Amino acid sequence: MCTCCIYDVPMPSAPSAAPAPEQPTVKQPPAADRVYAHVKQGVLERRYEGGTLLTEGELAEAVGVSRTPVREALLRLEVEGLIKLYPKKGALVLPVSAQEIADVVETRQLVEEHAARKAVPAPSALIARLEELLALQKAQAAAGDLAAAAITDRTFHAEIVRSGGNEILARLYDQLRDRQLRMGVAVMHAHPDRITKTLVEHEQILDALRSGDAETAVALVHRHVSWFSNLARGEVR
Repeated sequence: MCTCCIYDVPMPSAPSAAPAPEQPTVKQPPAADRVYAHVKQGVLERRYEGGTLLTEGELAEAVGVSRTPVREALLRLEVEGLIKLYPKKGALVLPVSAQEIADVVETRQLVEEHAARKAVPAPSALIARLEELLALQKAQAAAGDLAAAAITDRTFHAEIVRSGGNEILARLYDQLRDRQLRMGVAVMHAHPDRITKTLVEHEQILDALRSGDAETAVALVHRHVSWFSNLARGEVR
C-alpha cells in the first residue's frame, strides 16, 4: 500500500460514552401543604411563639409561594386551633392556655392509665421499643435538642397506648399529638431541669411494665402526667 493511501483507511472511532442516567424528578408538595408544614412546625417548635402575629406576605416570602396558598394553609391551621385569623392583619399564634393544658391532661390520664393497665403483661416487642425510645431521648437531652426530646417523649407514651390494640383509643390519643408536642417543647424550655425527672419517670414506668406490676405502672403514669396539671395551676414542683 502506498503512503498516499494510508490516509484513506478509516481509523477506529473512540468508544462513545454511555449516556448519564436520568435523575428522577423530585416532585414538591403543593404550595399550600408547604406553607402549612412550615407554619405548623414553627409553632410546635416555638419558633413562632404564642402571641406572634404572622402576615401573609412574610410567610409567602419565607416559603417562596404566592399569597393564595398561604391563605389556604392558615385556614387549616385555624381549624386545628393553632392560630386565629384576623382579616387584613394576619394570623395570631395562639398561646397554650391553662384550660387547654387541663383538658389535655385529663384526657391523657383517662387513656394512658387504662393503656398501662392493659399493657401488662407487656410483650417483649413493646419493652424493646420503649428501651430504644428511652435511650434515644437520653441522647437527645444530652445534646440539648429539646424539640426532638419532646417528640420522643410523646412517642414513648403513644407506644404504650397502641400496645393495647384498641384502635379507637389510639386514634383519640393521636388527636392530642400536636397539643402534646407544643406543650412538651414549651415546658422543656421553661423548665430545662424537668427533662432529667422525665427520663427517671420513664425508666420507672418501663421497669414496672417489665416486671409485670400493672398497679405500679398505672400509679407512675398518673403521677407523671399529673405534673402538667400542676403547671396549669401554677403549682410546678
